[in-house]
Amino acid sequence: MPKIRVLIVDDAVVVRRMLTEALASDPAFEVVGAAPNGKIALDRLPQVNPDAVILDVEMPELDGLSTLRELRKTYPKLPVVMFSALTEAGAAATLDALEAGATTYFTKPSTANGPGAAQRVVRDELIPALKTLCGAIPATTGVSKIFAPLAPRAAVPIEMVAIAASTGGPNALADVFAGLPCGFRVPVAIVQHMPPMFTRMLGERLSARAGVPVEEAVPGGALRPGHGWIAPGDFHLVVKRNGLPRVEITKDPPENSVRPAADVLFRSVAEAYGPASLAVVLTGMGRDGLRGAEAIKEAGGQVVVQDEPTSVVWGMPGHIAKAGLADAVLPLPRIAAEILRRVAASRAEARR
Repeated sequence: MPKIRVLIVDDAVVVRRMLTEALASDPAFEVVGAAPNGKIALDRLPQVNPDAVILDVEMPELDGLSTLRELRKTYPKLPVVMFSALTEAGAAATLDALEAGATTYFTKPSTANGPGAAQRVVRDELIPALKTLCGAIPATTGVSKIFAPLAPRAAVPIEMVAIAASTGGPNALADVFAGLPCGFRVPVAIVQHMPPMFTRMLGERLSARAGVPVEEAVPGGALRPGHGWIAPGDFHLVVKRNGLPRVEITKDPPENSVRPAADVLFRSVAEAYGPASLAVVLTGMGRDGLRGAEAIKEAGGQVVVQDEPTSVVWGMPGHIAKAGLADAVLPLPRIAAEILRRVAASRAEARR
């Protein structure tokens, strides 16, 4: 298989060197160029013809966001991974870049523990992501079983919607929430694989553009209709109903190598709401949400997933669909309407 050709764009010499060495250690990659700013990168693009670009956010002369916007005019499908500092400015710029067409992002690993630790993060996280985005690793592998549906249960109204996403998720969530009206009848809990600070900003952005307000979850936050809670970065989100319905956040160990994890949220939703649950899984890498979706189905709930053509990576939704757990597999523009339809239909059926 041909090597994955990567162009690295970062103004820091140490970062360019670290990325170059990490990628060079994997025979699947060839670093075809390294540029200290966006202007030089745009000049080199037609010369080196990369399969993927790693793009710094903050650079002199031409920053990452401006570079991305110019790049997308000529290369609309080229995978672009934003490489962002874990700062408030970096988080805001990264979310802007995702809206402008970046494929995904990674936060720059800390070098506090030495260059070896930073290279391990690149090797264990960034490199597998690049391979998936460039088609060297299938997004869905090793689905364990085909789910055997339970016998139909008595109709109950949907009382809880849980949504999970990863790679490509911020834009997908924005699309879904844009279709949910003010006065939506049920609460919404969200897991988006993101670090601290990013999730708070994402919640603020979703709130600004949607009928359903979204905020970062806080311990004991009330689950109320028409309100969304998003898991804070590095915390699991769970829902509980012993007493008033509420959300809790935990520092339990990561699952599927992530925290927050969709599996953790979905299991808690299945336990708390049973057949009154609706899980929605959007674009994302990996298989987080597969076991949780199984728990939702075993409790009598429903599962809707995004289809492959409209997903940036059909990993999370693809594993669920291929396991036979999805009640519907739909393109992104139809997900919000499907949520509304299922909530309304469940309530109408329960009244009969």
